[in-house]
Parts: sequence; C-alpha cells; structure tokens
Amino acid sequence: MADIINLRRARKNKAREAEAGRAAANRARFGRPKAERDRADAEARIAAERLAGHRLEPDGDA
Repeated sequence: MADIINLRRARKNKAREAEAGRAAANRARFGRPKAERDRADAEARIAAERLAGHRLEPDGDA
C-alpha cells in the first residue's frame, strides 16, 4: 500500500531544500574574506598570463 503524504508539507519541504541549496551557494560565493578573494583573483590572473605565455603564435611565413 502507498504511503499517504501531505502535499502542503511536501511542497514546503521542497522549497526549504531549494533555499538551503541557494544559501550554500551564496556562502561559498560571498562568505570569504576580502584578502582571500583578492589572492584567488591574483592566482587566476597569474595562471591565465602563464597559459597565454605558453601559447604558440602562428608563423607569418606560411
């Protein structure tokens, strides 16, 4: 036999879980100190510059 569920309670639980997911994403995105954000941005910039420096440029002779 199937379990009886309260649809109102199920809808509210689903909304709470969605809100908890958004809150976790926001904590990961905004919950870091400024120094840590700046360091991560600097590391990403250095990595991009290093990658661009290793890029091979096509020859103009071809």
